[in-house]
Amino acid sequence: MIDQQRLVWILDLLVERAAIHAGQKQDVLNRGRDQARHILLDKRAQMRRMLGRHRVAYRVTEIELVASFRFQVADNVDEKVDEEYITQMVAESLELPFIHLDPLQLDYRLVTSAFGGPFAERHLIVAIEETDKQLTIAMADPWDDELVEGIARVKNKRIHVVVAAKSDILGVIVEFHGFRRSMRAAEKDFASEFPDLGNLEQLYALQDVSELDANDKPVVRAVWYLLNYAFEQRASDIHLEPKRDEGWVRMRIDGVLHRIHRLPKVVLPALISRFKMLARMDIAERRRPQDGRFKTAHEDQEIELRVSTVPTAFGEKVVARVFDPGVQLKELEHLGFFPRELATFKGMLAQSSGLILVVGPTGSGKTTTMYTSLQHLYSPRVNIVTLEDPIEMVQEDLNQIAMQPRIGLTFGSALRNVLRQDPDVIMVGEIRDEETAQNAVQAALTGHLVLSTIHTIDAASAVGRMLDLGVLPFLLSSVLVGAVAQRLVRRICPVCAADDVLQDDEVLALRIQGARGKRLKVRRGMGCVKCRYTGYRGRTGLYEVMPATPRISTLINEKASAQEIKREALNDNMLTLREYGIKKIAYGETSFDEVMAVTDDRTVY
Repeated sequence: MIDQQRLVWILDLLVERAAIHAGQKQDVLNRGRDQARHILLDKRAQMRRMLGRHRVAYRVTEIELVASFRFQVADNVDEKVDEEYITQMVAESLELPFIHLDPLQLDYRLVTSAFGGPFAERHLIVAIEETDKQLTIAMADPWDDELVEGIARVKNKRIHVVVAAKSDILGVIVEFHGFRRSMRAAEKDFASEFPDLGNLEQLYALQDVSELDANDKPVVRAVWYLLNYAFEQRASDIHLEPKRDEGWVRMRIDGVLHRIHRLPKVVLPALISRFKMLARMDIAERRRPQDGRFKTAHEDQEIELRVSTVPTAFGEKVVARVFDPGVQLKELEHLGFFPRELATFKGMLAQSSGLILVVGPTGSGKTTTMYTSLQHLYSPRVNIVTLEDPIEMVQEDLNQIAMQPRIGLTFGSALRNVLRQDPDVIMVGEIRDEETAQNAVQAALTGHLVLSTIHTIDAASAVGRMLDLGVLPFLLSSVLVGAVAQRLVRRICPVCAADDVLQDDEVLALRIQGARGKRLKVRRGMGCVKCRYTGYRGRTGLYEVMPATPRISTLINEKASAQEIKREALNDNMLTLREYGIKKIAYGETSFDEVMAVTDDRTVY
């Protein structure tokens, strides 16, 4: 039931602050009753799906009702009068702190133990922090003094109230309490006196211990919570890790691992079995590593997950790599290239034949660059064939072949057969042996554009690596179009970025010529809810783009060293990875710490 007096107070506050005008206030008052009814029906259905219950407690708040009209701030058309905007304004007016709730910063055990799920859901409260004398709670309804007094009596503590948006509070309740219910149900079902057979510290084992049921409803729902949370947080990897007395769930977000949950040890094998079942693995096999994949949907977007299992000292561990097309497949312009390097790289891709090498360590974004390049090249008139181990992302536009070494299907052998498939472009997942290297060069010689990756530290070193694999210098010099080395760095959050200057020691470490004593302006992330208070949101690439100019081709033919080739590339104005990173810092895209972490300063003499 909407409190009409409170609704009018909120609307008057918004009019007073020039967020809306009097006509919009009257529109809310005229249509509010019908609007609230529609919101209630939609939200109840949504909560039933998320919580798995037929009946849910839900009340449409006055702030939620006003926000549903989606007004624009009167003096700022780029800002919306949304739930967060109104809640923050109400909190300021009531002289209460307003906070954003970041699930990664909350204490899972405190949130789930301080208040029961139905109680938290009904009153829209979340426990934030607890000491011996005080409990801090986030509320969506800061007017409910009676509730605060009741909690103070029951907890026998002073209650410190902060205000948070209702959607944030509900998100925490669904994630934390919903996952906790699933864990409790699963733990109850799977509780057993049997020893943990996956733990190598156990000194004995029993026979005929049945497999935990991966189809059990609490387990299915728990996996559903984990996957949805991972997608919402833009996680690239989900780790299920057994420890001595418990299990951990960790997620890699923007390249950094965060521990999300701690689970009862008895439940973890069931969650792992569920992932293995989805990925069509053998759930009875725990002694040998396995690989699989499956697809799921999130917000009308198909997302693919590649699942890998390995036996560890305390049991089986699972890592699921998330391949979200919205993150992995971008336009070339969105990868992080500066205009000059982008034009050079596009020029490489425009060649009708030759060899392009993308180099860098694991996790440097080579796969994204390769797939984005193939999407750039694709048209109905082009036949693109990929050789991958395994196939990272299934793309309908490409003819993708998975390597199977056990039956003799390797990069080298597959390349010979692919040439009979009338390809225009061939992507080789990785050049790792002599056969693959020589066949890739032969494919480039016979009029095909070949893209591949190779593990070296920089672009110039790729030449030496190819020669080490037995490729003749005169052949490599005639087919190499260019090499691109890359690294990934976290991008400064655009929401909380603030102007700053480089410190003297930072300038010295970066070796910026002529910069000593000068105030060089940069941007630093201050931390906000959008970036989980890390100061970073998303990642961007650093690139070392080295086209094979005539002079470089001559050096390759002469078996010149990587240092000589790099020196020539620098004379052609190539930026090293460190220099590229410095430029990114200057443009306010990343930070000193990020660039220093992934680049080195190898001076070429």
